[in-house]
Amino acid sequence: MKIGELAKRSGLTTYTIRYYERIGLLPHADRDPSGQRDYDASILTWMEFLGRLKTTGMPIRDMLQYAALRERGAGTEAKRRVLLEQHRERVRAQLADLQACLVVLDTKIAGYADVKMRMKDYDASIPERRRKPAGTRQAGAR
Repeated sequence: MKIGELAKRSGLTTYTIRYYERIGLLPHADRDPSGQRDYDASILTWMEFLGRLKTTGMPIRDMLQYAALRERGAGTEAKRRVLLEQHRERVRAQLADLQACLVVLDTKIAGYADVKMRMKDYDASIPERRRKPAGTRQAGAR
């Protein structure tokens, strides 16, 4: 498949595909008689995997290391596994952080959903001591 078709099917730009090939994330494509890149459809699986690594925050240097090990083939499985296990732990830590953030957001949203009830039950008007006296200037206002 030509680079334009690969771009369409992968969701990447032709520029990104050429860049990935140049830096070693993608294997060099075969060339057709006119010199144009001719990719095998099987590369889409590899590109999808790279996309997952990118989405989960794996640095390009680690992706390059994994790609180089993959290119060397048999005998590199243990090193590839270690790389992926380390990345998985970083992803799990990110998920835990995001989960904590989600709890805070859910709590805040629930508070806003109950605002009518709070106003009725607790008279949420601004207390006198917190109101600004009329005619007072704000700090920095001129």
